[in-house]
Amino acid sequence: MLKRWPKHLFFAALSVPLIWLLNAVRIELAAPNSVLGADPGEAVVHFLGEWALRMVLLAFTITPLYQLTRQSWIAQSRRMVGLWAFTYAVLHLVGYLFFYLQWSVGALLADLTERPYIIAGTLALLCLLPMAITSTRGFRRRMGRAWLTLHKLIYPAVGLAIVHLWWLTRDQYLEVAMYALWFTLLVLWRQRARLLSPALSDRVG
Repeated sequence: MLKRWPKHLFFAALSVPLIWLLNAVRIELAAPNSVLGADPGEAVVHFLGEWALRMVLLAFTITPLYQLTRQSWIAQSRRMVGLWAFTYAVLHLVGYLFFYLQWSVGALLADLTERPYIIAGTLALLCLLPMAITSTRGFRRRMGRAWLTLHKLIYPAVGLAIVHLWWLTRDQYLEVAMYALWFTLLVLWRQRARLLSPALSDRVG
């Protein structure tokens, strides 16, 4: 049990943004405009979207962190972080459908044909979906090397999520640039690690 406490603490840390948001919504219902501002729906959707991007970047960071530290609990946390990223992304989608479209299928189809940032965000979520479904040890064992190939969808998932945010941003591009830099450095690190030790790269994903 003691060996697993870092992973449990990590899980608790990943849940903090969602707990904060739920509490903010609770306060907002009692005292409007006190926490989430003049447009609470927009604040909720943007909050969930940015945390989805941060979580998927964190999932992409797991392998370099493990290679640097050799802490087994970090490698074992990859699935957990990936599922948190997927959860935040799905909640972001649900918030968008509820607050922006009021569950209108027609409005959704119109956005998918007229708004490039919606297309990018949708494609990013579709990349995350098969990875979330096949994240269990059973799937990894049955799929073999095909599992490693499928989970390379993390690359377009992160890239499309950053593009989604970039197209949504009207000013203050520094945050988008920081995410893009984070992603670029991770890609370079993975390529370096793969060249130096292909076997290790295959094992840790």
